[in-house]
Amino acid sequence: MSEPAVDIAPADGRLGILLPGLGAVSTTFIAGVHLIRKGLGTPIGSLTQMGTIRLGRRTDDRVPFVRDFVPLAGLGQIDFLTWDIFPDDAYQSARRAGVVAPELLEQVRPELESIVPRPAVFDDRFVKNLQGTHRKSGAGKRDLADQVIRDIESFRAESAANRLVMIWCGSTESYLEAGAVHASLAAFERGLDNDDPNISPSMIYAYASLQCGVPFANGAPNLTVDTPAMIELADDRRVPICGKDFKTGQTLMKTIIAPGLKARLLGLDGWFSTNILGNRDGEVLDDPESFRTKEESKLSVLDVILRKDLYPELYEDYTHKVSIHYYPPRGDNKEGWDNIDVVGWLGYPMQIKLNFLCRDSILAAPLVLDLALFLDLAQRASMKGIQEWLSFYFKSPQTAPGLYPEHDLFIQLMKLKNTLRHLRGEDLITHLGREYYD
Repeated sequence: MSEPAVDIAPADGRLGILLPGLGAVSTTFIAGVHLIRKGLGTPIGSLTQMGTIRLGRRTDDRVPFVRDFVPLAGLGQIDFLTWDIFPDDAYQSARRAGVVAPELLEQVRPELESIVPRPAVFDDRFVKNLQGTHRKSGAGKRDLADQVIRDIESFRAESAANRLVMIWCGSTESYLEAGAVHASLAAFERGLDNDDPNISPSMIYAYASLQCGVPFANGAPNLTVDTPAMIELADDRRVPICGKDFKTGQTLMKTIIAPGLKARLLGLDGWFSTNILGNRDGEVLDDPESFRTKEESKLSVLDVILRKDLYPELYEDYTHKVSIHYYPPRGDNKEGWDNIDVVGWLGYPMQIKLNFLCRDSILAAPLVLDLALFLDLAQRASMKGIQEWLSFYFKSPQTAPGLYPEHDLFIQLMKLKNTLRHLRGEDLITHLGREYYD
């Protein structure tokens, strides 16, 4: 039986998308939006733009596009605000990133040149391998947070944006564990006043975003909004949050393949993964502390999917290794190699070899778009706090404290689409199917 639809405010007016970090991911996303607006590109990889959703029974033949089923902002309604430690505008940054072909960038050059980043909040202790000079200076972390808040509010006024969302597209920060300063909002705000060294730049952006009532998504593996302090602030301000670490490349493949192995009850002896990439992300991850942050995100996926606590004979003792190598000639074209040692009937060994020559920012750009549009939808539907239904997009999905994350890509997609059905008062799809035969 259908439930009453949730009241969702219309997606009228302008939507401002705020992007800390104007590197390969952000410029590929921004250039793509402008190219698609002009009919010069296709939003491949975007669920909000190309995905459909089944409603009711299979025999009902009701399969609208997601964009027609829920009220989403259109691409023509979007404006951009960015921050970066380099002063290059979006066109210059996109040329340097080398992802989108120069002849395509020329088609949207005026639009890209108009996007000039604000100076960024940056701390060398958290990102050691980048040396940018286009950074904010201030009396302390409280002052820096206030500067970001002023940036947000001035953009809101100048752009006449009706609504805003922030997506962290900055670098992976050095590994950090939650401590006393992250335990409550009051403790965090004292930490801002006292210039606490355990408050990272990404946390300053998240704090500023939430204080301004702006939804926040964390696209990196940093400890950012997944702390009691930020969850408390999001609840207080009634703002949606989600994260963390965009699920692209190698981990995307793991969340596709591992559920299949478990579904067929095939054992696992080991999974060896290595990557080479040469973009700014690769340069940052060449630092051991930044790599540790990424490693924690990438390693957690298999354990949660395979559930060795439930299937000890199949998954208790497998070896899982992950490495990332900075190799400048590769540029943004990341290459991931996987060797998977599988165990079958009677304990017989088998192997799967996977070589994924992917384009990291090409895979990430549609995720930025979907997260921005879905977070805006969540805000208009009064959905505050952690948005676990957006786990589909993340390597380390944020969940309620004490709740393990769901990593299976197909369960994540079902959860996302059932959430959309719930919002519109449609029956949830269980795939039971008995109604066709009874």
